[in-house]
Amino acid sequence: MTDTLSNTFNPAVSADAVPAASPPATAQGRVPRKPDVMVPIRSLGENHRARIASHLKALDAHDRYYRFGFAANDAQIDRYVDGLNFERDEIFGIYNRYLVLIAVAHLAYAPDTGANPSAEFGVSVLPQARGRHYGARLFERAVMHARNVGVSKMYVHVLSENTAMLRIASHAGATFVRDGAETEGHLMLPPATLGSHLIELVEEQLAQANYKIKVQARQISNTLSSLQSAWRGSDGTEKSE
Repeated sequence: MTDTLSNTFNPAVSADAVPAASPPATAQGRVPRKPDVMVPIRSLGENHRARIASHLKALDAHDRYYRFGFAANDAQIDRYVDGLNFERDEIFGIYNRYLVLIAVAHLAYAPDTGANPSAEFGVSVLPQARGRHYGARLFERAVMHARNVGVSKMYVHVLSENTAMLRIASHAGATFVRDGAETEGHLMLPPATLGSHLIELVEEQLAQANYKIKVQARQISNTLSSLQSAWRGSDGTEKSE
């Protein structure tokens, strides 16, 4: 069993992270779906490292097994997070209104910088946030970014039993090769367009603005709670004039 974590995520999402029923694929191998409400997905940097670690440690043993290929302990997760290269790779996250990182995706670029650059995708979603298709939305976000930086092929390496992640990639048109307990999928990406660049720019700006609003709301809430505590006094009764 491996005792350290590589710099590439193994995807882990729950079975309810994607729709239970799959509509028929189109001739191009892609599945159309109705537009969803926008999910604010933002790029994560060095200042989010501790929250990424907290997110991964919140996964139970089964989810860690899906994510890393074995049930990583907290020390192994810490070493993994310490080794994340935010300059080279791209990390995406979804925060809830309490500023808890409920979903994280890692787009890890292959070291080969030849004519056909590639990247590998991995994702995890906390149990309380599943059933909202966050895994699929993060996959779409990663595909768009990978296209925009010139990546032509995206890989997923998963345990063969991880049907949820396989379904997400399959919906996007990925093809798969199974090797015992593991399955590798790859998706050929179309070239970037002006539209894909503009969409990513707008989505990132909206996500940054959404995050700032959540921070401000949390600060206001904490301030109000402090004022209420001070007003009520140590015995829990309201102070009189």
